[in-house]
Amino acid sequence: MGWTVRLAAVALSWGLMLVATTDTDEDDSCVYEALSDSDAVICKGLSVVYPELGNIGCMFVPDCNNYRQKITQWPQPMVSFSKAVEVASYILVMVDPDVPSRSSPDAQFWRHWLVVGIKGVDLKKGHIRGIELTGYRPPSPPKKTGFHRYQFFVYLQKEKSISLLPKENKTRASWKLDEFLNRYAFGEPEASTQFMTQNFQDSPSFWTPAGGDAHKHKSKLKPQPH
Repeated sequence: MGWTVRLAAVALSWGLMLVATTDTDEDDSCVYEALSDSDAVICKGLSVVYPELGNIGCMFVPDCNNYRQKITQWPQPMVSFSKAVEVASYILVMVDPDVPSRSSPDAQFWRHWLVVGIKGVDLKKGHIRGIELTGYRPPSPPKKTGFHRYQFFVYLQKEKSISLLPKENKTRASWKLDEFLNRYAFGEPEASTQFMTQNFQDSPSFWTPAGGDAHKHKSKLKPQPH
């Protein structure tokens, strides 16, 4: 074998090793951590899929690839319930119960999304088509408030006509979810899940060492609270 061929073979071998090592490092640096057993209690049959992340139900949003920043800008996730009855109608509720923080939830719930009249055939496929009583607002927990839970509930609507009271339409904050559910005699949800995230500026990956000192990454993205 000539020197040219040998050198080419060595270069190819090193190249393959470098690619494999790089892929492994990237996978190792992005850890999908499951919620605790107590927080996982509500994870029942619902899938919540965001771009790049995949199904984030019952997980922490990973502190890698700017995911905690990106999720504040992404559009609504694909929410699906595989056991939905195709001819039935459902409502979807997304709330943050940890406002302003989980230790002091004085303003719970913050209403992120409320859709009624979703056909089961669409819900099975992750197509949230219905009447939006509250348009989707991405998760954007304020700085220094710790991790927030973002909860999704699906209820069987039956033949009920659902609406929000005028006072409920004035603000998303301090929504009395229990009062809303009792008003329409909703029982237990057909399916539910949640994920957790914190403000990306509170995450370790937002700070990097530079000459022994920590400096903050610059960003033009300004998430809205909650």
